[in-house]
Amino acid sequence: MSVRLRQWLCGLALAATAGSAAATTWYVRPDGGSAAECSGRADAPRGSGEDCAWSHPFIALPPAGEPRIAGGDTLRIAPGSYRMGLGAPGAHACAPEWAWDCHMPPIPSGPSADRPTVISGGGTDGACDTKARPELWGSERSARVVNLEGSSNVALRCLEITDHGSCVEHHCHGGNCEGEVAACSRDAPPFGDWAGTGVYARDSRNVSISDVDVHGLAVRGFHVGGARDWRLERVRIVGNGWSGWDGDLGEGDSANAGTLRFVDVEIAWNGCAERWPDGGHFGCWAQQTGGYGDGLGTASTGGHWIFEGGSVHHNTSDGLDLLYLEPGGRVEIEGLRAFANAGNQVKTSGDATLVDSDIDGSCGYFADGEGLSKNMLEGDHCRALGNAVVVAVSPGAKVELRGNRIGGNGDCLVVAEGGDSDAEVRLVDNSLQGGPRFTDRSEQPCGFYAHQSDARVVRRNHRARGVR
Repeated sequence: MSVRLRQWLCGLALAATAGSAAATTWYVRPDGGSAAECSGRADAPRGSGEDCAWSHPFIALPPAGEPRIAGGDTLRIAPGSYRMGLGAPGAHACAPEWAWDCHMPPIPSGPSADRPTVISGGGTDGACDTKARPELWGSERSARVVNLEGSSNVALRCLEITDHGSCVEHHCHGGNCEGEVAACSRDAPPFGDWAGTGVYARDSRNVSISDVDVHGLAVRGFHVGGARDWRLERVRIVGNGWSGWDGDLGEGDSANAGTLRFVDVEIAWNGCAERWPDGGHFGCWAQQTGGYGDGLGTASTGGHWIFEGGSVHHNTSDGLDLLYLEPGGRVEIEGLRAFANAGNQVKTSGDATLVDSDIDGSCGYFADGEGLSKNMLEGDHCRALGNAVVVAVSPGAKVELRGNRIGGNGDCLVVAEGGDSDAEVRLVDNSLQGGPRFTDRSEQPCGFYAHQSDARVVRRNHRARGVR
C-alpha cells in the first residue's frame, strides 16, 4: 500500500471518528463545585469524587473565557437560583469597570439542526416542571443573560431568565413622568441586581426555545436580529422595561429569514417595570416620555412569521408590529388573543392571514389603569389612532382575515394601507364590534377603511355592529 493511500485512509478514519463522536452531558447544581473540584460530568454534589457537578453555568460558559462544553453537548441545570454577572462563581475574569460585559460567551453551535447544543433545566425525560425551573438572573448591569451571538443549532429548555432589580434602564429619561420613576443605577459600580436583555442573538440559525420564562429585565426580553428558522413554544416574555422582542440590533443587518414560529407564546406588560420579587407591574411608559413599548417589533426584515395560539396584551405601544416586513415575507396568525395594547394590536405587511383570533383593540386601557398611566402622555394612549388591525398591502399581496372577532375603541377596527390592483384583501366570516372611540366617546370607530389602496376588497359574511 502506498504512503499516499495510507494517509488518505487514515484521514478518512479520523473524519469518520470525529463525525460520530458522542455528545457529552454536563451538570450544574447549587451544591456542585468549581472546575478544579469537579469534572461536571455527573449529577452529584461536591465531595462525591472528581465526577461531580459544577456549581454554576459560568463554569461551563465562563465570561471572557473559552466554553468548557462543545457544540452538540447538553448542559443540564438543576433547580436553583444562579446569579449571572459580576461576583458570580466562574466570573473571575470580570471587573467592575466593565461589568456590563460580564456574561457568558456565545453558546457553542451544534453540529446540525437535529444535533443541537442543549441548555436545559428539565428532567432527563424532557419534562419541564415550570415551578422548579432554574433561575438565571442577571446582575450588575450585565448586558445579556443568555448569549446566542453567532450561535446556531441550539435548544433552550425549561429556564427562567430574569433579574432581581425593580428598575428600568433610562426610565423616563424624556421627562414629564408623573408616576413612579425607577431608573437603574448605571453611572458607577456597584450597579445593583439588574441586567439589560434576557436573550441576545445575532446571525443565529435553527434555534428552539421551549418552556422558558423571560421577564422583568431592565430593557428587553429578547434582542434578536439576523435570525433564521427559530421556534418558540410555551415561552413567556413579560414585564420587560422597554420591549418584549426587539428585532433592531442597530448595527448591520437585522433582517431575519426562514420560518420564525411562535406557538402558545405570551408577550405582555412590556414597557412596564416589574417589581421584584412579587412580580407586580408599575411605572409603565412609552414613546412620549422616551420609551418604546412594543410587545414584538422588528427592523426591516424578511421571513415567514407564524403565530399559533398565545396572547399579546398590555404592552405600552403596539402588540405585534410586523409592518417592516419586506416583499417576499409572510405573516400567518391563528388563534391569537391580542388586547389592551396601547397602540395597534396587530400590524402586518405583505402576504398575511389572520384566522380565528380574538382581537380587542382596547387601546385606552392604560388611561383607565388605576395609576399605571401616570408616566404615559396623551399621545401614548391609542397611539397611531389605535386601529385594532393594520395590514400594509404591498403590490400583488394577498391578505385574508377569516373567522376573527375584532373590537376596539380606536379610530377603526381594520385598516388596509396601500396595494395595487393586483392585490386582494379578503374579509370572510369576521365579527366586528365597535365601542365608543377613546378620543371622542360620542363617536364609534369605523369598521373597515382602505387608505390609499387600489387593492380588491372581498367581503363575505362580514358582520359589523357599533361602527360608523
